[in-house]
Amino acid sequence: MAEKSSVFDMIGPVMIGPSSSHTAGVVRIARAAIQILGGIPDQAEIVFYNSFARTYEGHGSDRAIVAGLMDFRPDDERIREALEIADQRGLRYTFKSVGNASTLHPNSIRLKLKRGVREVEVLGESKGGGIINIAEVNGLRADFTANLYTLVIFAADTKGSIAFIANILAHDDCNIATMSVSRKGKNDMACLVIEMDSGIKTVTLNYLRSLNWVKEVIYITDIGL
Repeated sequence: MAEKSSVFDMIGPVMIGPSSSHTAGVVRIARAAIQILGGIPDQAEIVFYNSFARTYEGHGSDRAIVAGLMDFRPDDERIREALEIADQRGLRYTFKSVGNASTLHPNSIRLKLKRGVREVEVLGESKGGGIINIAEVNGLRADFTANLYTLVIFAADTKGSIAFIANILAHDDCNIATMSVSRKGKNDMACLVIEMDSGIKTVTLNYLRSLNWVKEVIYITDIGL
């Protein structure tokens, strides 16, 4: 069956900048990353790969990524002055470029973010039209779009854990849209990503975080990215 196109796919997102891939998608990757981090970072190492490595300055992706790290939306007029605003706010950032990373998507960005004692690493891909894929979180495969309510759960690779979590969400009347799991190895740390059509209750979130085999639960709710 052929994929259907929406009006959004044809005309693109409302945004500041010359390119939906290089601006809107880049802002959305950064905004997803700061939700994973838990807030605006103090420090950011930003690595542009492949096509982005060659064009990020000319197409404004450097301003877009820093704007997203400050939680600006893709249509925010301040994107044009994002680097200056970041300097004023004390956000420390560095840019690197890697022009030939054959295993990565042509428009890939790796963010190494620090906020206080917390650090995260996020690999994002800009697919065009403002559409993104968060490919990795902390070195584990994730593959989510940030368009839906999303749980990213780091937990021990425990037998029956996925079914257990799915059952908890079913009791919270959550409909699971997609679910994927990756792991470092058998009986090692696993990353479970669940995209849902609706949000979950705070009590459910707290219960998941209380499980002794769960290391971390990240809940992404801003589906208006």
